[in-house]
Amino acid sequence: MESGVRKENNPPFSSSSPQPQPPATNPAPLRKIIVVASIAAGVQFGWALQLSLLTPYVQLLGIPHTWAAFIWLCGPISGMVVQPTVGYYSDRCTSRFGRRRPFIAAGAGFVAIAVFLIGYAADIGHLSGDSLAKKAKPRAIAVFVVGFWILDVANNMLQGPCRAFLADLSGTDHKRTRIANAFYSFFMAVGNVLGYAAGSYTHLYKAFPFSRTKACDVYCANLKSCFFFSIALLLTLTILALSYVRDKPWSPDGSTGDGGNGEENGEAEKSTPAPFFGEIVAAFKSLERPMRILLLVTCLNWVAWFPFLLFDTDWMGREVYGGDSSGSADQLKMYDHGVRAGALGLVLNSVVLGITSCGVEVLARGVGGVKRLWGIVNFILAICLAMTILITKMAESNRRYTTANGGTHLLPPPSGVKAGALALFAVMGIPQAITYSIPFALASIFSNTSGAGQGLSLGVLNLSIVIPQMVVSVAAGPWDALFGGGNLPAFVVGAVAAAASGILAFTMLPSPPPDIPSSKMQI
Repeated sequence: MESGVRKENNPPFSSSSPQPQPPATNPAPLRKIIVVASIAAGVQFGWALQLSLLTPYVQLLGIPHTWAAFIWLCGPISGMVVQPTVGYYSDRCTSRFGRRRPFIAAGAGFVAIAVFLIGYAADIGHLSGDSLAKKAKPRAIAVFVVGFWILDVANNMLQGPCRAFLADLSGTDHKRTRIANAFYSFFMAVGNVLGYAAGSYTHLYKAFPFSRTKACDVYCANLKSCFFFSIALLLTLTILALSYVRDKPWSPDGSTGDGGNGEENGEAEKSTPAPFFGEIVAAFKSLERPMRILLLVTCLNWVAWFPFLLFDTDWMGREVYGGDSSGSADQLKMYDHGVRAGALGLVLNSVVLGITSCGVEVLARGVGGVKRLWGIVNFILAICLAMTILITKMAESNRRYTTANGGTHLLPPPSGVKAGALALFAVMGIPQAITYSIPFALASIFSNTSGAGQGLSLGVLNLSIVIPQMVVSVAAGPWDALFGGGNLPAFVVGAVAAAASGILAFTMLPSPPPDIPSSKMQI
C-alpha cells in the first residue's frame, strides 16, 4: 500500500496483486457527475415497472406461483455474481474508450434486448405455437424467463460501473464522492416516480396502437408501451453521458494516459494479477476493519429494508384494507384498492427520497458527519417499521362493513388510518435516501484511501445487499406463517435489524477520513 496513507485509515482489503489506482486526483466538474448520475433514472424506471407491472404479467402468461418466486430470485443471484465480476474487470479494462464506459454501454444494450423479449413474450410464444385458449403458454414463459434474467444481469452491469465511474470522476475529493452518490440517489427517485406514474396510466398503449395484438391484451400492450418509454429514456441518458463525459483509459503499468496515479518502482508492471475468484477470496480474507464494519452495517440495514420493499403494497391491501388476494370477490376488490393506495404511497416515498437526496450533505453537516446521519436514519427506519404494528391494529379495530343487496360488504379503512399509512410511506423516503447514497460513498472513500479498485470494492459491498435479499425472499414466508400469516412478523424483524444497524453505525463504524481542502467546486 502507499506509504502516504494514514495508519488509522485502514484499507478495505489488500491483496498480493496490484490494485488499479484512481484515475485522477482532481474531481471532474459537477455537471459531468450529474450527467453520469442521471443514468440511474433510466435504470430505476425499469425497476419501478418491474415492481408495479410484471407480477400481473407473469400471471397473464400462466406462470405457476411456485415458479414465480424462483424467477424473482434472479435479481439477487445476478447481483451476487455479476456486480463483483464486472467491477473486477472494469477496474482492469484497458479499452481506449475507458474502463467503465464499455460496460455501461453493453449493459444498456442488453437492457433494450431484454425489455423487447419480455414485452413481446406473448407474441413470440403465439407465433411459436402457444394456444390462446390455454392458460399456460410455455413458449411465452420461456421467452419471458430468458428476457427477465438478461434484464437483471444487464441492470447489474450498468449499476456497478456507473457508481464506480462516479467515484473515478470524484477523484480523492470525499465531499464530491458523497455529492455524486446523493445525485445518483436523487435520479433513482426520479426514475421511480416516472415508472410508477407510467405503470398507473392504463391508456398508455394508445400511443402505440400496434402493441395490442391477438396474443397481447390491453394490459400486456400497456406494459409494452411502458417499456418503449423505458428503453428510450435509458438509451438517451446513457448515450448523452458516455458521449459527453470522458472516461480515461487505464493501463496495467498504473498510468491512466494523462499522468494518473501509478505504483512506485514499476511493481505493477512486474506483478501478475490473481485470477478473478482468487482475488475475491483474497479480498474477503484480508478485509480490514472499516470495510468489515461497513459491510455488517449495510447487511443489517438491508435485512431491515427488504421485508417492507417486498411486501409494502401487500401490507396495504391485506392488513390496512383488510382484503385478501385469494378470498371472496369483495375481499379481492378491497385488496386491489389497498394495493393501489400502496402504489400512491410509493410515489410519495419517491418524492421524499428525491428531496432528501438533494440535502444529504447539509443533513450530514448538521448532525456531525455521515456516520451519525446513517445511525440516526436507521433508528427512524426502525420506528417506522414498528409503527406498521400500530397502524395495522388501528385498521383492524376500525374495520367497517355495510349491508347492501342482501350481503355484508367490507369498507375501506377510515381516512385517518389511510393518512397514517401514506405518511409512513413518505417518511421512509428519508432513510431510503441515505441508504441509497452513504454506504456507496463510504465504500468509494475507503477504496480511495487504500488505492483499491472502485469496481471490486463496490461489487463486494453489493454482496452485503443481495445476500440479505435472498435470505428475506426465502425465509419471510415461512417466518410469517409461524405467527399465523401476515406481514407484521417480517416487519418486526426488520425493525430489530434497523435498530442494530443504527447502534453499530454509531459505535463501531469508523469515521471516514476528513475532507481534503480543495479549490472552489467546478460547475
